Amino acid sequence: MRVPVSWLLEHVDVSDLDEEITAEQLADAFVRIGLEVEEVQPLGDITGPLVVGRVAEIEELTGFKKPIRYCQVETGDEVRGIVCGATNFVEGDLVPVALPGAVLPGGFAISARKTYGRVSEGMICSARELGLGEDHSGILVLESGVADPGDDAREFLGLDDTVIELAPTADRGYCFSVRGLARELACALEVPYGDPAVLDVPAAEGDAWPLTIEDPEGCRRFVFRRVTGVDPTAPTPWFIRRRLMLAGIRSISLAVDVTNYVMLEMGQPLHAFDAEKLTGDLTVRRAKAGEKLTTLDDVQRELDPDDIVICDETGPISLAGVMGGATTEIGEKTTDVLLEAANWHPPSIARMVRRHKLPSEASRRFERGVDPALPPAALERAARLLRQYGEGSIHPGRTDVGVPELPEPVTMPIDLPDRVAGVRYQRGVTARRLGQIGCRVEVGTTDDGTTIVTVVPPTWRSDLHQPADLVEEVLRLEGYDTIPSELPPAPPGRGLTEVQRRRRTVSRALAEAGYVEVLPFPFVSPATWDAFGLDGEDVRRDTVGLLNPLDAERDRLTTTLLPGLLDALARNVSRGQRDLALYHIGQVVLPRSEQVPVPELGVSRRPSDAEVATLLAALPQQPLHVAVVLAGHRERPGWWGPGREANWADAVQAARLAADAYGVELNVVTGDLPPWHPGRCAELRVGDWPVGHAGELHPKVVEALGLPKRTCAMELDLDALPLRERRPAPAISPYPPVLLDVALVVDREVPAAEVAAALRAGAGDLLEDVQLFDVYTGEQIGEGKRSLAYSLRMRAPDRTLTVAEATAARDAAVAAATERCGATLRG
Repeated sequence: MRVPVSWLLEHVDVSDLDEEITAEQLADAFVRIGLEVEEVQPLGDITGPLVVGRVAEIEELTGFKKPIRYCQVETGDEVRGIVCGATNFVEGDLVPVALPGAVLPGGFAISARKTYGRVSEGMICSARELGLGEDHSGILVLESGVADPGDDAREFLGLDDTVIELAPTADRGYCFSVRGLARELACALEVPYGDPAVLDVPAAEGDAWPLTIEDPEGCRRFVFRRVTGVDPTAPTPWFIRRRLMLAGIRSISLAVDVTNYVMLEMGQPLHAFDAEKLTGDLTVRRAKAGEKLTTLDDVQRELDPDDIVICDETGPISLAGVMGGATTEIGEKTTDVLLEAANWHPPSIARMVRRHKLPSEASRRFERGVDPALPPAALERAARLLRQYGEGSIHPGRTDVGVPELPEPVTMPIDLPDRVAGVRYQRGVTARRLGQIGCRVEVGTTDDGTTIVTVVPPTWRSDLHQPADLVEEVLRLEGYDTIPSELPPAPPGRGLTEVQRRRRTVSRALAEAGYVEVLPFPFVSPATWDAFGLDGEDVRRDTVGLLNPLDAERDRLTTTLLPGLLDALARNVSRGQRDLALYHIGQVVLPRSEQVPVPELGVSRRPSDAEVATLLAALPQQPLHVAVVLAGHRERPGWWGPGREANWADAVQAARLAADAYGVELNVVTGDLPPWHPGRCAELRVGDWPVGHAGELHPKVVEALGLPKRTCAMELDLDALPLRERRPAPAISPYPPVLLDVALVVDREVPAAEVAAALRAGAGDLLEDVQLFDVYTGEQIGEGKRSLAYSLRMRAPDRTLTVAEATAARDAAVAAATERCGATLRG
């Protein structure tokens, strides 16, 4: 929210302060009461002669690629020739002129110079060149009759002003207006405040236009005011245009500018309809499937049944609270203006903005909540401006449908702010501060003698619901700097929990192995499951929905980490990365089979054990998973060799690495689970219990998601791994090992992991390690067979192992593999 200091001070009386207040002091006051100030921008960064000029003559120069004009401009006692490329002014217009010797914002020096075959003795300036805004589409044309050629333009343009840019938090929607910011400033400085919404609103004499609200949840209140006979050629007054420019809003026409001006001043967005383009009575309702609306940006939008629309007899004419429709737009010949001010359901507006990707100044305010009592005053203000500057006549009728929702009273002990802050405030501070923000405060006493305050929040403070909210208001207005910063003594710690230690250990192990941790988007679209090839009964499709999603297309909490990780992989590939190994450790959300109602717990006391148990039972299961994705080279090529592409075995090894980091051994068996390739998918088990999958993704999934060929992935349920409360250090034998190799012929369907497990079981405690180092298939082995070669490392912990002992252990291992897997020793 950008606001000039001069506008704020119209509603804040600082005359009683001891010294003149500066813009920096105003910014400090905002920060002191909890508002973030992003920038303080003085406008007077112009030196040298800047005057008002009158365009006396315009000569159109030809032969150039763009329009060029040579203008004779009266700047007082002399006429200067100035070359200009803008075409939005005519002879007789008043314009700001920077004469030679002037220096504009950004250090842009003006001098007489020859250009386009003419000598230009100055520059006719746009709003951006003067630092008044970002509009550079044309020259800044001034109102006629308000100044004479040669007058100093600084005072007329208000270049001695300063713009303060603030970033109010989402819960302070009332601060997106001069009205709200001036009230906050008055509280911070403890000076009188004048509310621009305090107007004498006359009683209505009938309706301004017939209206029906079919969706009272989406539209709480709707008010119309009609102004007829408006002069469509009437210019917007300079003070309105200037303030709109400084706020970053482009001037369009008087009717549109007035609605934007009142929105900035009071915080109530307005919309103006051309009444002559309306057909029949108006209705507020939800859109119907298949309906379309062309908005003011000339884009035809297909409406969603969740959209709130304003309709006449022809159908939707406005996307409520977001943008009006093109069919009822204020045009160059509009004389009959129907002004609208409404109060919309904030979550509905937020969903519409995200669904249509159509943010606007109006929707920013409706999303955060607008004062429901404000529409009549805002419309009265706008109607009077149109009457004053557009020579219109205010229709005596007013349509006012709906009843504003009034805040509920809140009761709390009067000393609660003192107890929360640990500070003894002066007597009466609580009631005074709450009264400053607009609350009605009544002080009373309970039966046990406790002094309490009953507070009725103002209509513009929809964020005040409970005593904690009121405490925050008192504390911030008194100043957070008055609260002592004393840290309580820290109790002796017990270190990390086993779950925390496991997460850090696994993360460190993957990072040390070359994987890069990412934090992907945790929400997923239902269409993702189609791309993954999941059937309709797959439990991963059963997801938890969000009431107010950040992205309307991704409105579900994910049941697997792979969608977010694969999105991150695709994004990196699209930006030129080819060799990727990413990982993420996070929670997935698994809904319970039976939904338990979520209890509403207050903050006045600690919940009971039963309430906590009910709350936990209502929450979905949220196990901790780890997942990795790989693409490109796992070992990069170079002068040392050709490198190696990542494959399914790397994904399996990542799972082993994560489990080994916490002392858990995984059993790897053949698996078949989308989105993995059925022939290159491994199921990961602890004992006989499946805890994850790894392997190469299915080619159709890779194509649907735009991933590199043969992308691999792994996902492991960390919560399903057993916790090792005591992990003894490994015993290292000081005696030499005996290395033996065996080659076994097995059926091709027998997993290599099963053969390794059989060897390990048969060899007993003397077998320290077994590694598969070769796989061979060919005519010598036989059809449907393969040869698996294993390296066995034998070692005894207390003696040097003899060859006979090692050979006996090897023979026992081969015998076990023969019995369990049908293996035969290859000759």
